[in-house]
Amino acid sequence: MAPSAIRWSETWHLAIEALRANRVRAALTMLGVIIGSACIVLVVTVGLTGRTFVRHQIEAVGSNIVFASLPQTSDGQIVALGDEISPADLEAVRQEIPQAVRVAGTNDIHMAIVADGKTWPVILIGVTPEFQQIRNLIVSRGRYFDDGELSGVSKVCVLSEHLAQVALPGRDPVGQTIHVGELTFTVIGVFRERIDTFGQSEIRGDSLLIPFPLIRYYTGDAFIVTLYAQALRPEDVPLVTQRVSQVLRSRHRPEIEYDVENLSSILDMSRRISFALTIVLLLVASLALVISGIGIMNIMLVTVTERTREIGLRKAIGARPKEILYQFLFEAILISGVGAIIGIVLAVVIPLSVYILGRFLPLPEGLSIPISWLSVVLAFVISCGIGILFGYLPARTAARLEPVDSLRFE
Repeated sequence: MAPSAIRWSETWHLAIEALRANRVRAALTMLGVIIGSACIVLVVTVGLTGRTFVRHQIEAVGSNIVFASLPQTSDGQIVALGDEISPADLEAVRQEIPQAVRVAGTNDIHMAIVADGKTWPVILIGVTPEFQQIRNLIVSRGRYFDDGELSGVSKVCVLSEHLAQVALPGRDPVGQTIHVGELTFTVIGVFRERIDTFGQSEIRGDSLLIPFPLIRYYTGDAFIVTLYAQALRPEDVPLVTQRVSQVLRSRHRPEIEYDVENLSSILDMSRRISFALTIVLLLVASLALVISGIGIMNIMLVTVTERTREIGLRKAIGARPKEILYQFLFEAILISGVGAIIGIVLAVVIPLSVYILGRFLPLPEGLSIPISWLSVVLAFVISCGIGILFGYLPARTAARLEPVDSLRFE
């Protein structure tokens, strides 16, 4: 056993010395492996970052939300006032679906406000209780409606931050009065969305919230345009979606179709897109490693030719073909392994640097950069596997050289 151990040690030593003797060649050969292994880790990191960011955006809008509405236009569907979603429908959803922990409704219309003698176009939104909790609205100044204001006809309102800045600039908007049509409202608070939905919901930059009962002064009837139901757990979302649809159909004409959707489909789609892009980019990164493997094989074949006399001399003094095979195979493994380690270190340092710089730069809220240690192991294993695969042919060529012919080689 002792001689065998000494020969293994010798083989590793000879492989290292051979690479040290040709540092520039070894470094250039490693370059492809460095790029390929770094790409594998970075691709997975980017995929995880995108998926985490999208999930955070959706959860910030409101987690586990189901929303229902009556389509404004539908093929062959004649809509009557009785088909609109009513506060009674909202209460039925609350009572009949125990998995829905919060239920709210809104009705939004385009209006104009008068403040300081100037007129501003706004989106007037009547809201029911629990709307703030469902949509994760942040009150940055003043306060939100209390239960008495939401259930009564108190003429109070909450402005969006943008509307407060443009309509009541240079002063505290809380306590100011504005005119919306024939009604005069007192501003009690200023709000913003936790995550900007870029106008893809009823809340926009020029939104003004009022208690839902007041909306009938402008529409003539207090029907709900969008009904929200928040499930207790993510796994309850499909059930709540189905049950909301059933409740609405049971309370209205069966031929009327309501749009009942949830944000899970968006999240699932983002996951599928992220997974597909990650796979494609991983294939590209793997192709880079394969190309680097071909480079390793070519360089090793050149090395075998240059060291033919050395191989013949080693065989003449007793080196076995397996020892020659292992020596050149170890050289290939060292090139790919060291290259993989350098590439992985670079791929880990880049996200960490971005994360540290993110403390000083205005990066989007909720942007985190997770590093998958599975991708690190995968990059190292694939890189070493490429070295073994493409280094075997030159190593076998060196092991099969005849001592006499090798010593005669010029």
